[in-house]
Amino acid sequence: MPAPQKTARRSLLVVSAALTSFALTAAPVFAAPSPKPSSSASASPSATPPANMSTVGGARLGQAGTQVNLASGVPVLPKDLSARSWIVADAETGDVLAAHNAHWRLAPASTLKMLFADTVLPKFPSTEKHKVVPADLADVGAGSSMVGIKEDETYTVHDLWLGVFLRSGNDAVHVLSAMNGGVKNTVAEMNAHAEELQALDTNVVSPDGYDAEGQVSSAYDLTLFARSGLQKKDFREYSSTVTAKFPGETKKNKKGKKVRGSFEIQNTNRLLSGDSDVDVYPGIAGVKNGNTTNAGATFTGVAERGGKVLLVTVMNPEKDEHNEVYKETAKLFDWGFKAAGKVEPVGELVAPKGAQPSAQPGANDNGQAGGASASPSASTAGKPVAAAVDKGSRGIGIALAITGGVLVLLAAGAFLVNRRWPLPDLVRRRH
Repeated sequence: MPAPQKTARRSLLVVSAALTSFALTAAPVFAAPSPKPSSSASASPSATPPANMSTVGGARLGQAGTQVNLASGVPVLPKDLSARSWIVADAETGDVLAAHNAHWRLAPASTLKMLFADTVLPKFPSTEKHKVVPADLADVGAGSSMVGIKEDETYTVHDLWLGVFLRSGNDAVHVLSAMNGGVKNTVAEMNAHAEELQALDTNVVSPDGYDAEGQVSSAYDLTLFARSGLQKKDFREYSSTVTAKFPGETKKNKKGKKVRGSFEIQNTNRLLSGDSDVDVYPGIAGVKNGNTTNAGATFTGVAERGGKVLLVTVMNPEKDEHNEVYKETAKLFDWGFKAAGKVEPVGELVAPKGAQPSAQPGANDNGQAGGASASPSASTAGKPVAAAVDKGSRGIGIALAITGGVLVLLAAGAFLVNRRWPLPDLVRRRH
């Protein structure tokens, strides 16, 4: 079925929950994935993908190598991609436009923080304050990326999430985990949430993505985490913030008075902040990058162009060039925007297990990933809900914006983002 017809068919499904339930009941059942790796499994991947991988999202996604339906009018994929695994998906429909070893279980690095945020963000209001004690930072891995949290200092939850998203601060992750009942509890909740999202390639050992025995995910699962997280307004805001002020250490000034200054932090996502050899990608709005010894460089991004919203995940490029993960991501974004509406999908991003029937599109900005949707009111339906970033303290980015009807949750696990999900306020403002 051509992609435009498929999109139209999905739109018609929204009209009737009953018809949707009937249609999805008759949908093919994908083969069950192989069991999750045990905690003793090595996080270091083999040189080649396994012969049998998960088929969640479609049989072709379980096949090794590149999966794409090339046809007349479909652009050819970039020829110089070196990543072990990658995926290009339509964030709205869930269609996977192309993939390469999509379900290969690899070390995820800090892209796993997307699952951490999707799990923990709803737990605490952004204004809540926490005074850091030594035990909060006791288990931070050696050589971790840090935002610079100090013991005996007080931070707001908002500060901590800026540290997680912009600086990929493992110290911030551990403080939030301590607030959430500890690392062990947080890891258990993350694994449970991954299973709810049907991200069955994922096994969490450390909440920050630090290399650990048995800690794995896949390009497919990381894309599920991004898609779920982006339903939340605060997730969108944090992941699209370019620069921010972060609280410093309390010190005495020349007059002996205790004062606490701040310092600037910048997002390490180079498609968002730019670098000497990488331009800011037009329409980029996050999501998360990572880099460790076992994982190499990893990245999941979301971008909008011409009314299309795409998600791209790239894991471990083999080319040893500066910012290669961003360069390959940009090439896949370029291809995806040219191919969207022309290429027949090779699979789909599945729904969370708990997706509930709904006949109407509705926003789900309350942090309850996979929960029941709420229909937009007459005053807000169809209007963008932009979370603009303050230019003085929160950077030059404009947070990812969506319209009133964001998330459609249909019977039997259909998880569709409303077609009106373009990001009209993603304008890069340079000063």
